[in-house]
Amino acid sequence: MDITLQYIDDCPNWKTADDHLRALRAELPDLVVTHQLVNTPDEAEAVGFRGSPSILVDGIDPFADPGAPVGLSCRVYQTPDGPAGSPTIDQLRAVLTRA
Repeated sequence: MDITLQYIDDCPNWKTADDHLRALRAELPDLVVTHQLVNTPDEAEAVGFRGSPSILVDGIDPFADPGAPVGLSCRVYQTPDGPAGSPTIDQLRAVLTRA
């Protein structure tokens, strides 16, 4: 399973998402994570970047809100504990085990 972690340097939340993905590698040995730094508005538009961090599973963003704008910003995820800058490890596990 191919995971792409898209991010911008100015948003620290991608590091939390990366930590969660690293932890899940122990459970899901076929998990391959690639990092993609998005630098410009044109690049964000070209890849459909909906904020940092964005996590693509085999090229699809399972957390995407179709109405969310494309651009260079931090992203907000709805978690059981309220809004957060990254999905929880349990939310990621659920998405990855369904894929």
